[in-house]
Amino acid sequence: MYKNFNVVNRLTALAAICLLFVSFAAAQTAAAKLTDQQITAKADEYMNAAVKVDGFSGSVLVARDGKPIFNKGYGMANIELNVPNSPQTVYRLGSVTKQFTGMAITMLQERGKLSINDPLCKYVAACPDAWKPITIKNLLTHTSGIPNYTEFPDFAKTTILPISTTEMTDLLKSKPLDFTPNEKFSYSNSGFYMLGVIIEKVSGKTYADFLQENIFTPLKMKDTGYDNPLQIIKNRAAGYARTGGKILNASYMDMSVPYAAGSLYSTTGDLLLWDQALYTEKLVSQKSLDEIFTPYKSGYGYGWGIGKRFEHRSISHGGGIYGFATDISRFPDDKITAIVLTNIQGSPAGKVSNDLAAIVFGAKYEVPQERKEIAVTAKLLEEYVGEYKIEQPSITLSITLENGKLLGQVNGQSKFALSPESETKFFSKDVNATITFSKDAGGQVAGLTLNQGGAGFPAKKIK
Repeated sequence: MYKNFNVVNRLTALAAICLLFVSFAAAQTAAAKLTDQQITAKADEYMNAAVKVDGFSGSVLVARDGKPIFNKGYGMANIELNVPNSPQTVYRLGSVTKQFTGMAITMLQERGKLSINDPLCKYVAACPDAWKPITIKNLLTHTSGIPNYTEFPDFAKTTILPISTTEMTDLLKSKPLDFTPNEKFSYSNSGFYMLGVIIEKVSGKTYADFLQENIFTPLKMKDTGYDNPLQIIKNRAAGYARTGGKILNASYMDMSVPYAAGSLYSTTGDLLLWDQALYTEKLVSQKSLDEIFTPYKSGYGYGWGIGKRFEHRSISHGGGIYGFATDISRFPDDKITAIVLTNIQGSPAGKVSNDLAAIVFGAKYEVPQERKEIAVTAKLLEEYVGEYKIEQPSITLSITLENGKLLGQVNGQSKFALSPESETKFFSKDVNATITFSKDAGGQVAGLTLNQGGAGFPAKKIK
């Protein structure tokens, strides 16, 4: 999640709607400007490789000055019915939702309904003493200290049941803070969930209705809204997950659970309308837009990560939710936008978005290539079995050995297969990730590094 970062979608199969942020190794300065035709050829070559190697399935859009350069669907929107993805396909957004929540709060501030400096307790009955220093700004910038509910040990077991905002608020109030408010940045879906509660209390409307009436309808985003599995949504993609190398229907999640942190759906085309509106004062004043895009701790604004890529200013965010992985990357000084929406959980949407932008800027990128599995001894695999602790986000990664194959599992969620690329490095096509094990001076396995979407997450062996 962190300084001078791009927002990259990773760990989506591992931490549900929890999004993390990191820096890519700086890409080289842009080379000579490519023509639209050259960009299209290179992007299509890249995406065809992503389909072949990573099993990519989704829709991608690259635009300059609000006009699509590259706009195409790959893979299947519905495998069972043999329906292909297209630019019109509708996907769940996961944490890309957060930028809309941030805009809603800013709109209410402009209208004099609230101030981002208001204490959270102004809007919460029976507010815990520990919450009294927390402001709306702390919620917007992941500095509240409220623990992230998607990292609770029983999260995967509770997602199928609807939950009211009162029930979720009471659950969060019962948990101790992870740190003193404003002390540091720690990505928390809980903070954005509470922003939804505030939006409803202040506006007198549901979160869904407020966004529909104040953002989606004015911007003519006709294929965007708060997801509901009972509603008929034309061109809706089915969500999938990879487990043990097989494509399965994604686990069910009641959409009251992600709420203002990850409940929306949209298309690449509608998100381009949103992107273009952010260059104008259609929704809020330029002063408010500047506030939204001002980086706070760890380069995070109001639902956006602000940083630099390819020596160009970037504003971006990714998302992950059961069955889907997403990313929108904006380069406002260049009027370049890359949008990637996928319907396979754990897909490297952030990396794809980053690489498509690299193509536009003439920067370095790598076309996806097949990894080769090697043979290793059962004794070596046994050494890696155990539990590993990733500190940020707080995740326990379990490594088991079943039928001669290493499997990974995070916080009780679905297991993913690991194939050896070397004696220490393993890759997983299930979640598009690699794990590299490390040993101490005595030759004992001491930890690992999980790499996904261009980010590395070190973990210590704890058991």
